[in-house]
Amino acid sequence: MSNKNINNVKLGKEVKIYDFVNLYGCSIDDNTKIGTFVEIQKNAFIGKNCKISSHTFICEGVHIEDNVFVGHNVTFINDKYPRSTNEDGSMQGESDWSVEQTFVKKGASIGSSSTILCGVTIGENSIIGAGSVVTKNVPDNVIAAGVPARVLRKIK
Repeated sequence: MSNKNINNVKLGKEVKIYDFVNLYGCSIDDNTKIGTFVEIQKNAFIGKNCKISSHTFICEGVHIEDNVFVGHNVTFINDKYPRSTNEDGSMQGESDWSVEQTFVKKGASIGSSSTILCGVTIGENSIIGAGSVVTKNVPDNVIAAGVPARVLRKIK
């Protein structure tokens, strides 16, 4: 548990955090595991009994409910129109854009190397196939995959 940067983080009971993790201003609930080389930013929330696999990026505005699996190298995005500078050429700061909220509902699973665009909800118990790009809401109890991700079938 060395080489971690943990600032202003609310940790539940029995949270396991591996090496080389960067956490700040987020909340992680009971019995969740955070893999190596993960970053979780301020105002992100991870529920109970989740597994966040290595090399994953969870940005501000992401809300992950209980019992969620996030595969390796998953990236969440929180800005629909990211820019480095304003029209006048000055560097953008926090007041120059707004965070788009993203929700991953209870029991969902997100496959490795998926990208989750902002402003979407992934439904309860749904599965996102590896390498998918989620651009719109995914209903409860379905398998969705592809670029962009599309519902393939319902889960019985």
